[in-house]
Amino acid sequence: MASQPLDPSTLPTWDLSALYPGMDSPEVTRDLDRSLSDAQAFETEVKGTLASLLAEGGDKLAAAIARYEAIEEVMGRLYSFAGLAYSENTTDPARAKFFGDVQERLTTASTHLVFFTLELTKLDGEALEAGYADPALSRYKPWIADTLREKPYQLDDRLEQLFHEKSVTGRAAWNRLFDETIASLRFDVGGDKLALEPTLSLLQDADGGKRKAAAKALGSRLGEELRVFTLITNVLAKDKEISDRWRGFADVADSRHLANRVEGEVVDALVRSVQDSFPRLSHRYYRLKAKWMGQEALDYWDRNAPLPDADKTLVAWPDAQEMVLDAYARFSPEMADIGRRFFTENWIDAPSREGKSPGAFSHPTVPSAHP
Repeated sequence: MASQPLDPSTLPTWDLSALYPGMDSPEVTRDLDRSLSDAQAFETEVKGTLASLLAEGGDKLAAAIARYEAIEEVMGRLYSFAGLAYSENTTDPARAKFFGDVQERLTTASTHLVFFTLELTKLDGEALEAGYADPALSRYKPWIADTLREKPYQLDDRLEQLFHEKSVTGRAAWNRLFDETIASLRFDVGGDKLALEPTLSLLQDADGGKRKAAAKALGSRLGEELRVFTLITNVLAKDKEISDRWRGFADVADSRHLANRVEGEVVDALVRSVQDSFPRLSHRYYRLKAKWMGQEALDYWDRNAPLPDADKTLVAWPDAQEMVLDAYARFSPEMADIGRRFFTENWIDAPSREGKSPGAFSHPTVPSAHP
Protein backbone atom coordinates (compact mmCIF):
# COMPACT_ATOMS: atom_id res chain seq x y z
CA MET A 1 0.00 0.00 0.00
CA ALA A 2 1.37 3.40 -0.92
CA SER A 3 2.39 5.67 1.93
CA GLN A 4 1.81 8.93 0.02
CA PRO A 5 -1.19 10.08 -2.05
CA LEU A 6 -0.81 11.03 -5.68
CA ASP A 7 -0.20 14.62 -6.63
CA PRO A 8 -3.64 16.24 -7.30
CA SER A 9 -2.53 17.15 -10.81
CA THR A 10 -2.33 13.44 -11.67
CA LEU A 11 -5.88 12.70 -10.56
CA PRO A 12 -8.56 12.25 -13.24
CA THR A 13 -10.83 15.08 -14.27
CA TRP A 14 -14.00 14.37 -16.16
CA ASP A 15 -14.29 14.83 -19.91
CA LEU A 16 -17.52 16.66 -20.76
CA SER A 17 -16.90 16.55 -24.50
CA ALA A 18 -19.16 13.50 -24.67
CA LEU A 19 -21.98 16.02 -24.11
CA TYR A 20 -20.65 19.10 -25.96
CA PRO A 21 -17.20 20.24 -27.16
CA GLY A 22 -17.32 23.41 -25.05
CA MET A 23 -19.44 26.24 -23.70
CA ASP A 24 -18.94 28.31 -26.85
CA SER A 25 -19.42 25.44 -29.28
CA PRO A 26 -21.90 25.89 -32.16
CA GLU A 27 -23.53 22.61 -31.12
CA VAL A 28 -24.73 24.25 -27.89
CA THR A 29 -26.22 27.20 -29.78
CA ARG A 30 -27.82 24.85 -32.30
CA ASP A 31 -29.48 22.69 -29.66
CA LEU A 32 -30.70 25.67 -27.64
CA ASP A 33 -32.38 27.08 -30.75
CA ARG A 34 -33.69 23.66 -31.67
CA SER A 35 -35.16 23.08 -28.20
CA LEU A 36 -37.28 26.21 -28.41
CA SER A 37 -38.46 25.69 -31.99
CA ASP A 38 -39.25 22.01 -31.44
CA ALA A 39 -41.11 22.73 -28.19
CA GLN A 40 -43.15 25.50 -29.80
CA ALA A 41 -44.05 23.30 -32.76
CA PHE A 42 -44.95 20.41 -30.43
CA GLU A 43 -47.30 22.62 -28.40
CA THR A 44 -48.95 24.00 -31.54
CA GLU A 45 -49.50 20.59 -33.12
CA VAL A 46 -50.20 18.35 -30.12
CA LYS A 47 -51.90 20.44 -27.41
CA GLY A 48 -55.53 19.41 -27.01
CA THR A 49 -55.21 16.30 -29.17
CA LEU A 50 -54.17 13.54 -26.75
CA ALA A 51 -57.65 12.14 -26.19
CA SER A 52 -58.30 11.93 -29.92
CA LEU A 53 -54.86 10.39 -30.54
CA LEU A 54 -55.58 7.71 -27.94
CA ALA A 55 -58.97 7.05 -29.54
CA GLU A 56 -57.18 6.38 -32.84
CA GLY A 57 -54.91 3.83 -31.18
CA GLY A 58 -52.20 3.39 -28.58
CA ASP A 59 -49.52 3.76 -31.21
CA LYS A 60 -50.71 7.31 -32.04
CA LEU A 61 -50.37 8.47 -28.43
CA ALA A 62 -47.05 6.63 -28.18
CA ALA A 63 -45.76 8.59 -31.16
CA ALA A 64 -46.60 11.86 -29.38
CA ILE A 65 -44.83 10.67 -26.23
CA ALA A 66 -41.78 9.66 -28.29
CA ARG A 67 -41.69 13.14 -29.81
CA TYR A 68 -41.92 14.70 -26.34
CA GLU A 69 -39.18 12.34 -25.15
CA ALA A 70 -36.85 13.40 -27.98
CA ILE A 71 -37.24 17.09 -27.11
CA GLU A 72 -36.64 16.37 -23.41
CA GLU A 73 -33.53 14.38 -24.36
CA VAL A 74 -31.90 17.36 -26.08
CA MET A 75 -32.87 19.72 -23.28
CA GLY A 76 -31.59 17.31 -20.66
CA ARG A 77 -28.25 17.03 -22.41
CA LEU A 78 -27.92 20.81 -22.48
CA TYR A 79 -28.84 21.15 -18.81
CA SER A 80 -26.41 18.39 -17.82
CA PHE A 81 -23.54 20.02 -19.67
CA ALA A 82 -24.24 23.51 -18.32
CA GLY A 83 -24.70 22.25 -14.77
CA LEU A 84 -21.57 20.08 -14.77
CA ALA A 85 -19.44 22.81 -16.34
CA TYR A 86 -20.71 25.24 -13.71
CA SER A 87 -20.00 22.81 -10.87
CA GLU A 88 -16.34 22.66 -11.94
CA ASN A 89 -15.95 26.26 -10.79
CA THR A 90 -19.03 28.00 -9.41
CA THR A 91 -17.03 31.17 -8.75
CA ASP A 92 -16.06 31.63 -12.42
CA PRO A 93 -18.24 34.46 -13.86
CA ALA A 94 -18.13 32.99 -17.37
CA ARG A 95 -19.39 29.59 -16.19
CA ALA A 96 -22.01 31.18 -13.94
CA LYS A 97 -23.31 33.28 -16.85
CA PHE A 98 -23.35 30.30 -19.18
CA PHE A 99 -25.27 28.19 -16.67
CA GLY A 100 -27.74 31.01 -16.02
CA ASP A 101 -28.27 31.68 -19.72
CA VAL A 102 -28.84 27.99 -20.54
CA GLN A 103 -31.16 27.58 -17.56
CA GLU A 104 -33.23 30.59 -18.63
CA ARG A 105 -33.50 29.50 -22.27
CA LEU A 106 -34.44 25.94 -21.33
CA THR A 107 -37.09 27.20 -18.93
CA THR A 108 -38.54 29.32 -21.74
CA ALA A 109 -38.54 26.35 -24.11
CA SER A 110 -39.95 23.87 -21.60
CA THR A 111 -42.83 26.22 -20.81
CA HIS A 112 -44.27 25.03 -24.13
CA LEU A 113 -44.16 21.44 -22.85
CA VAL A 114 -45.93 21.96 -19.52
CA PHE A 115 -49.30 21.17 -21.08
CA PHE A 116 -48.31 17.64 -22.09
CA THR A 117 -48.13 15.81 -18.77
CA LEU A 118 -51.10 17.82 -17.46
CA GLU A 119 -53.22 16.76 -20.42
CA LEU A 120 -51.96 13.20 -20.10
CA THR A 121 -53.32 12.95 -16.53
CA LYS A 122 -56.77 13.96 -17.80
CA LEU A 123 -57.09 11.01 -20.18
CA ASP A 124 -59.77 8.43 -19.50
CA GLY A 125 -58.34 5.60 -17.41
CA GLU A 126 -60.20 2.83 -19.22
CA ALA A 127 -59.14 4.19 -22.60
CA LEU A 128 -55.52 4.22 -21.42
CA GLU A 129 -55.73 0.63 -20.23
CA ALA A 130 -57.13 -0.39 -23.60
CA GLY A 131 -54.37 1.54 -25.34
CA TYR A 132 -51.70 -0.45 -23.50
CA ALA A 133 -52.64 -3.41 -25.68
CA ASP A 134 -50.47 -1.73 -28.31
CA PRO A 135 -46.78 -2.53 -27.62
CA ALA A 136 -45.74 1.00 -28.61
CA LEU A 137 -47.78 2.55 -25.78
CA SER A 138 -47.19 -0.33 -23.37
CA ARG A 139 -43.50 0.61 -23.46
CA TYR A 140 -44.39 3.91 -21.78
CA LYS A 141 -46.78 2.45 -19.19
CA PRO A 142 -44.40 2.80 -16.20
CA TRP A 143 -43.71 6.45 -17.07
CA ILE A 144 -47.41 7.19 -17.55
CA ALA A 145 -48.25 5.53 -14.23
CA ASP A 146 -45.56 7.64 -12.57
CA THR A 147 -46.97 10.80 -14.14
CA LEU A 148 -50.51 9.95 -12.99
CA ARG A 149 -49.31 9.93 -9.37
CA GLU A 150 -48.90 13.71 -9.62
CA LYS A 151 -52.52 14.27 -10.68
CA PRO A 152 -54.05 14.98 -7.22
CA TYR A 153 -51.55 17.79 -6.64
CA GLN A 154 -51.63 19.49 -10.02
CA LEU A 155 -52.97 23.01 -10.51
CA ASP A 156 -54.69 24.35 -13.59
CA ASP A 157 -52.55 24.81 -16.68
CA ARG A 158 -51.95 28.56 -16.33
CA LEU A 159 -50.89 28.26 -12.69
CA GLU A 160 -48.55 25.39 -13.53
CA GLN A 161 -47.01 27.52 -16.26
CA LEU A 162 -46.56 30.40 -13.81
CA PHE A 163 -44.91 28.14 -11.22
CA HIS A 164 -42.63 26.78 -13.93
CA GLU A 165 -41.55 30.14 -15.34
CA LYS A 166 -40.95 31.67 -11.90
CA SER A 167 -38.75 28.75 -10.82
CA VAL A 168 -35.65 30.42 -12.32
CA THR A 169 -36.10 33.52 -10.18
CA GLY A 170 -37.46 31.58 -7.20
CA ARG A 171 -36.16 28.40 -5.61
CA ALA A 172 -33.47 27.77 -8.23
CA ALA A 173 -32.03 31.25 -7.78
CA TRP A 174 -31.76 30.88 -4.01
CA ASN A 175 -30.16 27.45 -4.38
CA ARG A 176 -27.63 28.95 -6.76
CA LEU A 177 -26.87 31.79 -4.34
CA PHE A 178 -26.16 29.24 -1.63
CA ASP A 179 -23.91 27.16 -3.93
CA GLU A 180 -21.88 30.16 -5.06
CA THR A 181 -21.60 31.56 -1.53
CA ILE A 182 -20.44 28.30 0.05
CA ALA A 183 -17.94 27.65 -2.76
CA SER A 184 -16.40 31.11 -2.36
CA LEU A 185 -15.82 30.83 1.39
CA ARG A 186 -12.30 30.38 2.74
CA PHE A 187 -11.57 29.07 6.23
CA ASP A 188 -8.51 30.20 8.22
CA VAL A 189 -7.00 26.99 9.60
CA GLY A 190 -3.64 27.64 11.21
CA GLY A 191 -2.94 30.50 8.84
CA ASP A 192 -3.93 28.56 5.73
CA LYS A 193 -6.96 29.78 3.77
CA LEU A 194 -8.80 26.58 2.81
CA ALA A 195 -11.95 25.93 0.83
CA LEU A 196 -14.80 23.94 2.38
CA GLU A 197 -13.79 20.44 1.24
CA PRO A 198 -10.17 20.50 2.53
CA THR A 199 -11.43 22.02 5.79
CA LEU A 200 -14.04 19.29 6.25
CA SER A 201 -11.39 16.69 5.42
CA LEU A 202 -9.33 17.87 8.41
CA LEU A 203 -12.17 16.77 10.72
CA GLN A 204 -11.02 13.21 9.95
CA ASP A 205 -7.35 13.93 10.60
CA ALA A 206 -5.51 11.86 13.21
CA ASP A 207 -4.18 15.05 14.80
CA GLY A 208 -6.69 16.35 17.34
CA GLY A 209 -5.26 19.85 17.12
CA LYS A 210 -5.94 20.00 13.39
CA ARG A 211 -9.48 18.72 13.89
CA LYS A 212 -10.18 21.37 16.53
CA ALA A 213 -8.67 24.16 14.42
CA ALA A 214 -10.74 23.13 11.40
CA ALA A 215 -13.96 22.89 13.44
CA LYS A 216 -13.40 26.30 15.01
CA ALA A 217 -12.63 27.83 11.61
CA LEU A 218 -15.79 26.33 10.13
CA GLY A 219 -17.98 27.66 12.93
CA SER A 220 -16.41 31.11 12.87
CA ARG A 221 -16.54 31.64 9.10
CA LEU A 222 -20.02 30.19 8.65
CA GLY A 223 -21.19 32.36 11.51
CA GLU A 224 -20.06 35.43 9.58
CA GLU A 225 -22.45 34.42 6.78
CA LEU A 226 -25.35 33.73 9.15
CA ARG A 227 -27.48 36.57 7.78
CA VAL A 228 -27.21 35.31 4.19
CA PHE A 229 -27.76 31.64 5.08
CA THR A 230 -30.71 32.52 7.33
CA LEU A 231 -32.34 34.51 4.54
CA ILE A 232 -31.80 31.69 2.03
CA THR A 233 -33.24 29.09 4.42
CA ASN A 234 -36.27 31.17 5.37
CA VAL A 235 -37.07 32.07 1.75
CA LEU A 236 -36.80 28.43 0.61
CA ALA A 237 -38.95 27.27 3.53
CA LYS A 238 -41.65 29.83 2.71
CA ASP A 239 -41.44 29.04 -1.01
CA LYS A 240 -42.07 25.38 -0.21
CA GLU A 241 -44.91 26.21 2.18
CA ILE A 242 -46.66 28.26 -0.51
CA SER A 243 -46.22 25.54 -3.12
CA ASP A 244 -47.35 22.77 -0.75
CA ARG A 245 -50.42 24.76 0.33
CA TRP A 246 -51.51 25.50 -3.24
CA ARG A 247 -50.98 21.91 -4.31
CA GLY A 248 -52.74 20.43 -1.30
CA PHE A 249 -49.90 18.59 0.42
CA ALA A 250 -50.89 18.07 4.06
CA ASP A 251 -47.41 17.54 5.49
CA VAL A 252 -44.09 19.25 4.79
CA ALA A 253 -42.58 15.90 3.72
CA ASP A 254 -45.45 14.75 1.48
CA SER A 255 -44.04 16.21 -1.75
CA ARG A 256 -40.70 14.50 -1.09
CA HIS A 257 -42.44 11.19 -0.44
CA LEU A 258 -44.30 11.58 -3.74
CA ALA A 259 -41.05 12.39 -5.59
CA ASN A 260 -39.35 9.37 -4.00
CA ARG A 261 -42.38 7.16 -4.73
CA VAL A 262 -42.52 5.96 -1.13
CA GLU A 263 -45.36 6.02 1.40
CA GLY A 264 -45.04 8.46 4.29
CA GLU A 265 -45.85 5.68 6.75
CA VAL A 266 -42.78 3.77 5.60
CA VAL A 267 -40.52 6.78 6.17
CA ASP A 268 -42.13 7.52 9.53
CA ALA A 269 -41.52 3.92 10.64
CA LEU A 270 -37.88 4.19 9.57
CA VAL A 271 -37.45 7.46 11.48
CA ARG A 272 -39.01 5.99 14.62
CA SER A 273 -36.81 2.92 14.37
CA VAL A 274 -33.66 5.03 14.10
CA GLN A 275 -34.68 7.35 16.94
CA ASP A 276 -35.58 4.42 19.20
CA SER A 277 -32.15 2.91 18.60
CA PHE A 278 -30.20 6.07 19.55
CA PRO A 279 -29.52 5.03 23.18
CA ARG A 280 -28.26 1.54 22.39
CA LEU A 281 -26.36 2.42 19.21
CA SER A 282 -25.14 5.99 18.56
CA HIS A 283 -25.16 7.17 22.20
CA ARG A 284 -23.38 4.02 23.30
CA TYR A 285 -20.90 4.28 20.43
CA TYR A 286 -19.97 7.89 21.23
CA ARG A 287 -19.45 7.00 24.91
CA LEU A 288 -17.17 4.15 23.85
CA LYS A 289 -15.32 6.37 21.39
CA ALA A 290 -14.70 9.00 24.06
CA LYS A 291 -13.32 6.28 26.34
CA TRP A 292 -11.07 4.91 23.58
CA MET A 293 -9.74 8.44 23.03
CA GLY A 294 -9.14 8.98 26.75
CA GLN A 295 -11.81 11.67 27.16
CA GLU A 296 -14.66 12.19 29.62
CA ALA A 297 -16.96 13.22 26.77
CA LEU A 298 -16.46 13.50 23.04
CA ASP A 299 -15.74 16.99 21.70
CA TYR A 300 -17.79 17.88 18.62
CA TRP A 301 -14.67 18.04 16.46
CA ASP A 302 -13.90 14.42 17.36
CA ARG A 303 -17.10 12.88 15.97
CA ASN A 304 -15.38 11.87 12.71
CA ALA A 305 -11.93 11.32 14.21
CA PRO A 306 -10.23 8.02 13.39
CA LEU A 307 -10.01 5.61 16.30
CA PRO A 308 -6.62 5.53 18.05
CA ASP A 309 -5.65 2.16 16.57
CA ALA A 310 -7.11 2.78 13.12
CA ASP A 311 -4.88 2.29 10.08
CA LYS A 312 -3.86 5.81 9.05
CA THR A 313 -2.06 4.83 5.86
CA LEU A 314 -2.73 7.18 2.96
CA VAL A 315 -3.97 5.23 -0.05
CA ALA A 316 -2.73 6.27 -3.50
CA TRP A 317 -5.28 6.66 -6.28
CA PRO A 318 -4.24 3.56 -8.31
CA ASP A 319 -4.49 1.40 -5.18
CA ALA A 320 -7.88 2.85 -4.26
CA GLN A 321 -9.08 2.25 -7.81
CA GLU A 322 -8.07 -1.40 -7.69
CA MET A 323 -9.70 -1.86 -4.27
CA VAL A 324 -12.99 -0.54 -5.64
CA LEU A 325 -12.90 -2.57 -8.85
CA ASP A 326 -11.86 -5.72 -6.99
CA ALA A 327 -14.83 -5.33 -4.64
CA TYR A 328 -17.18 -4.98 -7.62
CA ALA A 329 -15.56 -7.94 -9.40
CA ARG A 330 -16.11 -10.22 -6.41
CA PHE A 331 -19.79 -9.34 -6.55
CA SER A 332 -20.26 -9.06 -10.32
CA PRO A 333 -17.57 -9.03 -13.05
CA GLU A 334 -19.96 -7.10 -15.27
CA MET A 335 -20.26 -4.34 -12.66
CA ALA A 336 -16.46 -4.20 -12.43
CA ASP A 337 -16.26 -3.76 -16.21
CA ILE A 338 -18.76 -0.91 -16.05
CA GLY A 339 -16.91 0.65 -13.11
CA ARG A 340 -13.59 0.46 -14.96
CA ARG A 341 -15.01 2.68 -17.70
CA PHE A 342 -15.47 5.46 -15.14
CA PHE A 343 -11.70 5.47 -14.65
CA THR A 344 -10.48 4.81 -18.19
CA GLU A 345 -12.92 7.13 -19.97
CA ASN A 346 -12.70 10.05 -17.55
CA TRP A 347 -16.18 9.98 -16.06
CA ILE A 348 -14.75 11.08 -12.68
CA ASP A 349 -13.66 14.52 -11.50
CA ALA A 350 -11.44 13.76 -8.51
CA PRO A 351 -9.21 16.73 -7.55
CA SER A 352 -10.21 19.39 -5.06
CA ARG A 353 -9.78 22.86 -6.56
CA GLU A 354 -10.78 26.50 -6.21
CA GLY A 355 -14.46 27.12 -6.83
CA LYS A 356 -15.41 23.49 -7.32
CA SER A 357 -18.90 22.69 -6.08
CA PRO A 358 -18.53 21.05 -2.64
CA GLY A 359 -19.88 17.64 -1.80
CA ALA A 360 -20.11 14.52 -3.91
CA PHE A 361 -22.69 13.42 -6.46
CA SER A 362 -23.31 11.10 -9.35
CA HIS A 363 -25.07 12.62 -12.34
CA PRO A 364 -27.02 10.25 -14.63
CA THR A 365 -27.54 12.85 -17.42
CA VAL A 366 -29.65 11.49 -20.35
CA PRO A 367 -30.07 8.00 -21.86
CA SER A 368 -28.02 8.88 -24.96
CA ALA A 369 -24.99 9.83 -22.84
CA HIS A 370 -22.97 8.08 -20.15
CA PRO A 371 -23.14 9.14 -16.47
